[in-house]
Amino acid sequence: MKFIKVFLQIVVLYIFYIVGVWLSDRLHLPLPGSIIGLLLLWLTLMFKVCPVNWIESGANFILSYLPLFFIPATVGVMNYFHVFAGKGIFLILIVVLSTLITMAIAGYTSQYLAQREETKRKELKSWKERL
Repeated sequence: MKFIKVFLQIVVLYIFYIVGVWLSDRLHLPLPGSIIGLLLLWLTLMFKVCPVNWIESGANFILSYLPLFFIPATVGVMNYFHVFAGKGIFLILIVVLSTLITMAIAGYTSQYLAQREETKRKELKSWKERL
């Protein structure tokens, strides 16, 4: 039964992808259909049109196999070894710096959002106490 539930949830996610591709083609949008589908999924989750439990297990299943999707891209880079030859130290420096920048931005963003949520919660609590 769990297999069927995960399968149906993956089908729901795939439908969002298909709708995004269709919209991208029909409206001649400069964004890829997969990104449009992701935005549609985000909007439906945000406005609670599609509850999280409709896609949660399927999304977790797909995410557990996500690293496998990067293997072909990594192997494909080996076809362009001549481009990267002799630039190893620069590539390592770029990877380390971009990782640190990404971690810093993600950390500051999550702290900001958590602080904003805490402020809203305190304001709501004080508002309820006044009533």
